[in-house]
Amino acid sequence: MLSATFRIHGWMRASLNATGFLVVSTVCLGQPPSQLTIAPTAEAAAAKPQPAASSDPMPPASRPEGCPAGEDEKPFWAKNPPVTLFPRLGNFVIAPTGPGYYSAWDNLLGYERENPPKFPYGPISVCPFPFFDADFRYLDDTNNTQHGWLDFTKRIHLGDDWLLSVGGEERFRYMNEVDSRLNKAGADNNYDLMRTRVYTDLWYKDVFRVYAEFLSANISNQNLPPAPIDQVRPTMLNLFFDLKVFELDDNPIYIRGGRQELLYGSERLISPLDWANTQRTFQGVKGFWHTDQLDIDAFWVQPVILNLADYHDGGDGKQNFEGLWTTYRPEKGQVVDLYYLNLDNTNKVAKGEYGDVDGFNVSTFGTRYAGDSHNFLWDGEGMFQFGSWANQVTAAGAATVGGGYHRADVPMDPTFWVYFDWAQGDPHPGVGSVHRTFNQLFPFGHYYFGGIDLVGRQNIDDLNFHFYFWPTKWMVAGVQYHILHLDSPKDSLYNSAGAPILGTTLAGPAKAVNGEATSVGEELTFYTNFHLSAHQDIWVQYCKLYAGDFLTENGRGSPSLCAVQYSFRW
Repeated sequence: MLSATFRIHGWMRASLNATGFLVVSTVCLGQPPSQLTIAPTAEAAAAKPQPAASSDPMPPASRPEGCPAGEDEKPFWAKNPPVTLFPRLGNFVIAPTGPGYYSAWDNLLGYERENPPKFPYGPISVCPFPFFDADFRYLDDTNNTQHGWLDFTKRIHLGDDWLLSVGGEERFRYMNEVDSRLNKAGADNNYDLMRTRVYTDLWYKDVFRVYAEFLSANISNQNLPPAPIDQVRPTMLNLFFDLKVFELDDNPIYIRGGRQELLYGSERLISPLDWANTQRTFQGVKGFWHTDQLDIDAFWVQPVILNLADYHDGGDGKQNFEGLWTTYRPEKGQVVDLYYLNLDNTNKVAKGEYGDVDGFNVSTFGTRYAGDSHNFLWDGEGMFQFGSWANQVTAAGAATVGGGYHRADVPMDPTFWVYFDWAQGDPHPGVGSVHRTFNQLFPFGHYYFGGIDLVGRQNIDDLNFHFYFWPTKWMVAGVQYHILHLDSPKDSLYNSAGAPILGTTLAGPAKAVNGEATSVGEELTFYTNFHLSAHQDIWVQYCKLYAGDFLTENGRGSPSLCAVQYSFRW
């Protein structure tokens, strides 16, 4: 029988010898390989592998003699190229640690791990972070003992200086909407959403990078016309280069140019909007310098209009979005954001005094402090806006304050949150010289106001409660309860995209009665995520908005949403 040899990331080499036995060799630089021969017997097949502890990727007992564990001894590719730390969203959930089964597949095989496995995408189907910041560096760590069947697609070494990775996602979601979009006729909408993403990531050392990501999104079996975020012709979601221009304090400064997703902080203002079938992206230039404690980003971009009519989508030349965003991490698990953002839109979308329609310019100053310590959780963010709105000036604000509690030493690792969200509305729309409706910019709208997508961060007050728990380490469940009121009864109700859908400022069937009702209603959201394996998840969500007097006085009912989503990421 012929022998065959192949390299497994970092510290292992496997070969098939002439007798058909699998020979696994552990390898360290400067050390001879040690070998373990595994016979194809029932006892060997049933043997349970030894998991790695979180404080050391390879425990001393299982590390080949002479292999170092220190960070300084790691080879170049085990620490490079640098990646951006994922920011914490609001009402964040703390995942369990310690011994257990971290996927349904582990449970089926009886593979109990000492701690959560390394995997950058996280154990939940909804992924609010871009693939280009996925951290697979552990695959090049000589101390790494964890290997998956799709590892060969990541960190492919092309000689000594080049590094290639490929990956992507297939996602399918079934949606059932009752009283969809607050349609006065009470129309329902059932439909299927399909999405494909494929990326290629090429690095030259830590100096130069080209990243390309393909997107295709489709809708079928719908009862109502598709929303703009439901479908797009095959296009490029990301297509950019990174160039290291120099180093400051031993940390690189990069320039990024091209089409790129943006996300910052809580994603209340800037998000890729993963729940949408099409994602949100921009094109332009960004510079960034990231260290262990401090991140500084500056960007100028234009929103990309994904075009269904043809394949030539591009940036909206009438919108320019600039920003300076800093993040400081004073301690592990704590973040302080300080930022300035400016959106200049010359499209005639702003209705000012006397009905004049023109563009707008809005600047946003904001700060956020979030974290956890000794079981207590907190999240506070304040935002102030000024600028112009058609023939008016803008002066508006929004704020969020939340407190929570988490216990890891009781069954199911429960997490509780209480929040209050406020986003200013205009008490006299179109009257006077000042426009006072807060502009939510480019948020993760689906995440923060109950998931039914009929409420956005504009002209809204929301007292909300959250409870999350883990029935097993591979399943998380959550319950949210929102008490929603308009900040101003004279202004409109805005959906998760920031579009007015019901109010006195609208015309036709969406125009509300000119009353003083402010209660939008009370919304319940339930969700469960089943982490089937490192690459597969199933998400189940149900939302119900019980109509308040603002909706009932305008002939609207109590809408609901049911969603079931399967995702495969690789």
